[in-house]
Amino acid sequence: MERSRVNLLIPGPTPLPPEVREAMSTAMVDHRGAEFGRILRDVLAGVAQIFQTTSPVLMFAASGTGGLEAAVVNVLSPGDRVLALSCGMFGERFAAVARAFGAEVIVEEAPWGCGIDPQQVTEALRRHARVRAVLVTHNETSTGVTNDLRGIAEAVRGSGALLLVDAVSSLGAIDLRADAWGLDVVVTGSQKALMGPPGGVFISVSPNAWEASKVARMPRHYFSFAMARDQLASEAAYTPFTPAIPVIYALAVSIPMILREGLPARFAHHRRLAEMTRTGVQALGLELFAQATLDERLQRAAQLGGALVMLTFGIGFVQYIVFGLVIAGIGCQRGLATGPGATSVGLSTTSAVVASIVWIVVLDGLFAVLLSRWGL
Repeated sequence: MERSRVNLLIPGPTPLPPEVREAMSTAMVDHRGAEFGRILRDVLAGVAQIFQTTSPVLMFAASGTGGLEAAVVNVLSPGDRVLALSCGMFGERFAAVARAFGAEVIVEEAPWGCGIDPQQVTEALRRHARVRAVLVTHNETSTGVTNDLRGIAEAVRGSGALLLVDAVSSLGAIDLRADAWGLDVVVTGSQKALMGPPGGVFISVSPNAWEASKVARMPRHYFSFAMARDQLASEAAYTPFTPAIPVIYALAVSIPMILREGLPARFAHHRRLAEMTRTGVQALGLELFAQATLDERLQRAAQLGGALVMLTFGIGFVQYIVFGLVIAGIGCQRGLATGPGATSVGLSTTSAVVASIVWIVVLDGLFAVLLSRWGL
C-alpha cells in the first residue's frame, strides 16, 4: 500500500498538513548560525504562547519520554519523595522514570478509564509528608481520559510540592495554562497536537522549578535545563547539541497555523470532534471506555466486544490496517474491558471525526468495499 494513502487514526504521530511536510524538505543549514537561530527563536516564542507562559521554553531533540526524564532529573535529587498520579500506562511511565533515578515514588492510582480526582490528591498529600514533587499526565492516551489538571494544580498549591506535567498529547488541543495554574514543569512533544513530526520535546519551566534545579542532584548532562537555557539565550539562539532541524522547519509552519486559528477556537474545534466521535461510537451500540466522572471532553475510548473481530491491545503498541486506515490502541486492557475478546481502542484527537466514520464503514460497508476492491 502506498504510504501517502495511509490515513493515520493513532494518537501520534499525526497526519501533517501538506505545507508542513513540504517544509521538512528544506535544505539543511548551520544549526549554530544566525539563520537557524532566528527560526528556532520564533518557534520557541510561538510554543510559549501555546503553553500560555512567559517563562522560557526549552527544546531537546528527543521523544516525549525523554522530556519526562528531563523534567524529573533537573528538579529532583535521589531520595526525594514523589507522588505519582496514575490512571493509565503513561502515568505509570512517569513514575517509572522517577524511580529509575532514585526518587522515593508513592503511586496514587485511579482505575483505568477514570480520571484522578483532585480531592484524592489533597488527601494523599495530607497522608504523605515531605512530598517534593507531584507527577501527573494531563491527557492519558492509553485510556482516553483527560485529567482535571486545573483542579489537581489547586490541590497541590500550598503543599510546597512542585507539579510536573506530561502534556505530550494535550498541549495545543486542550486548554493548559502553565502560568495561571501554577504548573512548574510541563512537557510536550512535536508529533501530536503541534502538528509536527516526531523528534522534538518542548518544556516550560516555572521560576520555582528553576530554583529547585539549582540544588537538584540527579545526574544529567544532555537534558540539562541550565545548559539549554544559557545557549538559547545567546545572540544566535541554538541548542547545546545538534537539534532535529527538520522538526523545527515543520513547526515554523505549523505553530503559526495554530496561533492564527486562535487557542480558544482550536480547543473548541477539538471538543466538537470529540463529541462527534462519542456520539458516533454510541450510535453503533458501543460502550465508552472512559467514565464520564470528570470533564473529559477531548478523548474517550470505545470498548469493543469480541463480535467486532478486532485486535486485543495489550501493553504493546499495535497497528491495525483496514483499507489504508491505521487504528491504534495502547495499554488499555487492564481488567476493565469485559467479555470474551473485549478490547479497547483509544481515539485520537486529530482523527476523532474520521474515527466515527471508520466504524460505520467497517461495519456497514465492508462487503461493498470488498466487492469494489476485488471486482467481485
